[in-house]
Amino acid sequence: MAKGLDVGTMNLLSARQEGNETVFVQQRNSFVEIDYSDMADQMLSRSDVLHIRKDDKVYIVGDDALNFANIFNEETRRPMQAGILSSDEKSAIPMIKLITEQVVGDPQYSSERLFFSVPADPIDDDTSTLYHQKTVESLLSDMGYDPEPINEGMAVIYSELADKEFTGLGISFGAGMTNVCLSYYAVPVMKFSIARGGDWIDEKAAQATGTPVDKVTSVKEEDFALDFETDVGGIEGALSIYYDNLLDYVIENIINEVDEEDIEEGLDVPVVVTGGTSTPDGFEELFAERLSEADLPFSIQGVDRADNPLYSVAQGALVAARSEEERDGTRAAVEADDEVEDEPEAEAEAETDD
Repeated sequence: MAKGLDVGTMNLLSARQEGNETVFVQQRNSFVEIDYSDMADQMLSRSDVLHIRKDDKVYIVGDDALNFANIFNEETRRPMQAGILSSDEKSAIPMIKLITEQVVGDPQYSSERLFFSVPADPIDDDTSTLYHQKTVESLLSDMGYDPEPINEGMAVIYSELADKEFTGLGISFGAGMTNVCLSYYAVPVMKFSIARGGDWIDEKAAQATGTPVDKVTSVKEEDFALDFETDVGGIEGALSIYYDNLLDYVIENIINEVDEEDIEEGLDVPVVVTGGTSTPDGFEELFAERLSEADLPFSIQGVDRADNPLYSVAQGALVAARSEEERDGTRAAVEADDEVEDEPEAEAEAETDD
């Protein structure tokens, strides 16, 4: 069976089909470094905490990293930054390899199809995503998969807009980037990313309030809501301000890109938002309000948030992988049938020659 993989700055998620159910596996894409001791190593092993030892250091990886960071008053480190592998983190590749192995597991058969998400190159930054894409592709190939990249915004379309004939505007509000894709009958007519996402919000809110970034992230993920009823000056007030600013910035860039791509006017476009940054209550209402105020050349049918915003990209990658797998199977069956049909002719020619 094929698999889908969302390679996110904050989380790695895989999706696979088991019967009528889609099974997701998730790990936080982060790690924390602590000094090695025999006691620490024994305790970590007994508690099934995902970790590896290198020289005199122990690296705690995945979901447990944030908990240990808070206990030891350390900052977590990320294999990825701004949507791609971090060039500043020397342990980026071995860490993301370990997390990926935990999330996708071994292939069920040789060259199992696996579609993995990649961001578009950001239009507000000169960062290239090519090295990131090729490195992840190589890691998955080494594991025995047949990997294929899929644009993150297009994965949202595959996941959420099947009932709209894969036509609409899909936006993935991730931690490192925000990816945007406008699709018409499963054909992307506009796709881009911007180099701002949930991390940008957290960092700005942390700077404004003098709070550690991990603490701001924890507050945002626990019970934060975009109701603008919180007192100015606190963490939640700062988060609200920078959320509002991010949405304005995304819409501004959508307008600019639509003008550059010369998108046909008069379209009636459904909009779906997803990604971890879109999870606070009130997000879709605020985004719909900002879109209604924008000067767009097409009308908006409405703004919906994916039922499972964290899982949407992985789900879309799985849909694409299964579709490709089915096409490959159909093509192989047709080729086999053609070979069978050719056999009688070959036999007849042989008898004629005799």
